[in-house]
Amino acid sequence: AAGAEAGGDPRAAAIRDATADLDGKRIENADSEPGNWLAHGRTYGEQRYSPLTDINDETAGDLGLAWYWDTGTTRGLEATPIVVDGTMFTSGSWSVVWAHDAKTGEILWEYDPQVPREWGKYACCDVVNRGVAVWERKVYVGTLDGRLVALDAGTGEPVWEVQTTDRERAYTITGAPRIVKDQVIIGNGGAEYGVRGYITAYDVDTGEQNWRFYTVPGDPSKPFEGPHLETAAATWRGSEWWKVGGGGTVWDSMAYDPELDLLYVGVGNGSPWNRYIRSPGGGDNLYLSSIVAVDPDDGSMKWFYQTTPGDTWDYTATQHMILADLTIDGVERKVIMQAPKNGFFYVLDRTNGQFISAEAYVPVTWASHIDPETGKPVENPDAHYANDVKEIRPAPYGGHNWHPMAYNQDAGLVYIPALDLSFNFAQDNAFRYQEGEWNTGVDLEETIPTSDPDEMVEDLKAVKGHLAAWDPVTQQEKWRVQHDTSWNGGVLTTAGNLVFQGRSDGTFAAYTADEGKLVWEFPTHIGIIAAPVTYEVDGEQYVSVVAGWGGAFALASGVPRHRGNVLSEGRILTFKL
Repeated sequence: AAGAEAGGDPRAAAIRDATADLDGKRIENADSEPGNWLAHGRTYGEQRYSPLTDINDETAGDLGLAWYWDTGTTRGLEATPIVVDGTMFTSGSWSVVWAHDAKTGEILWEYDPQVPREWGKYACCDVVNRGVAVWERKVYVGTLDGRLVALDAGTGEPVWEVQTTDRERAYTITGAPRIVKDQVIIGNGGAEYGVRGYITAYDVDTGEQNWRFYTVPGDPSKPFEGPHLETAAATWRGSEWWKVGGGGTVWDSMAYDPELDLLYVGVGNGSPWNRYIRSPGGGDNLYLSSIVAVDPDDGSMKWFYQTTPGDTWDYTATQHMILADLTIDGVERKVIMQAPKNGFFYVLDRTNGQFISAEAYVPVTWASHIDPETGKPVENPDAHYANDVKEIRPAPYGGHNWHPMAYNQDAGLVYIPALDLSFNFAQDNAFRYQEGEWNTGVDLEETIPTSDPDEMVEDLKAVKGHLAAWDPVTQQEKWRVQHDTSWNGGVLTTAGNLVFQGRSDGTFAAYTADEGKLVWEFPTHIGIIAAPVTYEVDGEQYVSVVAGWGGAFALASGVPRHRGNVLSEGRILTFKL
């Protein structure tokens, strides 16, 4: 890296120059350079909407493959690429990072953090990585074994590395870092294995820790790490939850509002899932399954909203969050929108966390509705499984999982990669905490698919998924594309009146944003779960997606690969007119 800095590799020097001024101001003004994809959701508001229009509802039928690159991996690929002035940065299985020429697909460098393969046993949902962050000549990645690594953007050589987690606990990192005010923000996963969730802010230049925000209280006999945790502790009752970690991991979504100077984080499920075991005295168990607004300067909490109080079904609120300004009842509101696992689509005031509205976007049986006065769910008594097996919707996979949504401001619609699955919940009466093993408090034997062939066919028919176009103002579905099966990819939307989505049947497709009409599709021969991006190089618009079947549903469901998935290795696929 030092040699290249001194004038060695001209391409490395050019990449450093292109990324030298990539900071918060540039991300805030991303619309002034629509040919780039500078941050995870393109902008801090995470709308995944591109102003590019050369590829549109009239021209999309002329899309063809510009280039592809085989990753050489057979595990799940979930990353959203970052594209800066003709260079694409992305990540793959086992937290490996690649830089490519975004026009030709030429590999420029590769960085392998050498994650110990035995650490994969702690990854509940595959050895995936959802992407990198780029900032002032550096590329940042979180590794499966809990490290945060800063790389030279020109060469991929490590600049600094910090261990963000306790290696004695089963923490993992699969989410993409976010960078706010010269700080890299990273969370972690592992709630099922018995960990305590938090996010940490590190200095972009040195890796020095600036602050850490814990999402759930620890041992109450010890000092609380913040006043928000003292409040939370009163909502956890009747067991020594801290010995099992408590959960609340921030394993995916974040968003940032520069004007309000608020960082929004989505908080996950409890450890164990089952509240009857985790907190047998009841209680909301703050701040599980919540959206939390944090001051990025010191990590103090500003407000929170809990989507599933006392969650006992693994209904995380780590799903993608989108910031937008909507006119509701004649008043323009600054909102944050989320379709978490629990099946309800939420619109909140992002200035203070005030509840605005919520409606079910998939079939829901655990609750009848969200009370408009309190903003809390009205739970169905039949959804509680302490004494009997209960079939409940959504399943722990959620009505929507990590697969990114998108918001098209022209159409006024949010596009949700929705899941429609049920799950048999039963209490594990023999539960004993086992460090480094799955600790759900649910008798998973009750969920094993039947061995009867006819019943297996019926079970497979019940595995459904669709792309939903949701109006966040009226809280109604405007149109839907029904898919053959579930666990389809994240989405991208554009000013060209398009929505792009990869599917689990080995197809990449484009639909009109206003009506959901199919205008183009391409056989990829491998299931796609990641979200696409679009960018421009030398005056030409490209659409790119990382294709590679895997993740939680693929590993755990027992549902076989779709017949269209004849490939097993992942690919980066890039298209142009």
